[in-house]
Parts: sequence; structure tokens; C-alpha cells
Amino acid sequence: MKGILFLAAAILSEVFGSTMLKLSEGFSAPVPAIGVVIGFASSFTFLSFSLKTLALSSAYATWAGTGTALTAGIGYFLFNEPFNTKTVIGLVLVIYGVFLLNHSKKEENAETSARLTIEE
Repeated sequence: MKGILFLAAAILSEVFGSTMLKLSEGFSAPVPAIGVVIGFASSFTFLSFSLKTLALSSAYATWAGTGTALTAGIGYFLFNEPFNTKTVIGLVLVIYGVFLLNHSKKEENAETSARLTIEE
């Protein structure tokens, strides 16, 4: 459970850092530039804590995919960035890919547990 909470904090920190990156105007605005550093440093710290209990492939895919989807939403709502059919399809594919990756790990763990039980 802690791993998932750390992963959620990592995602939110990454989205915050990305938003500040847009607002920093090439690091020329000091307050958002500081937000970039804090956001990304926090994100990687929380992500590393989450990896104590979560699989790297699942955690990283979830972090990157969810961060991408949330950042696209922020781009649309806060910065009036385009959101068209291709954007939606791309985000759906990213989210579905993360789902498949996480689901395949659960199936793999179930198969491994079943094999260990049979062998014992």
C-alpha cells in the first residue's frame, strides 16, 4: 500500500514539475523554475521509494503513462493546447498499454505461485 501512495505522490509531483516547466518560460521566471526543480526532485524521490515494494516495469509505466495523461489534460485546460482525435487515441493507447503491462505482471505472479505450489 505504501508503494502505491509513493507512486501517486511521484505522479502528482511530476505533473506539478511539468506544469511549472511550461510556466518557467525557459527558466526565465524564477518562481516556476524553482517549482520545476522541486517537482522533479520530489517525483524521483517518491518514485524511488515506491520501487521498494513495486515492480520497476509496472511502477515506471504507471508513473509515465498517468503523468502523460494528466499533463495533456492540464495542457488543454490551463494552456489551451489542442486536444483532437489523435491526442485522445494516443492517450487511450498509453493508458491501455499501462493496463496491459500491469495486468500481465499479475498473471505472471499467479502462474509463478501456482508452479511453486505444484513443485512443493
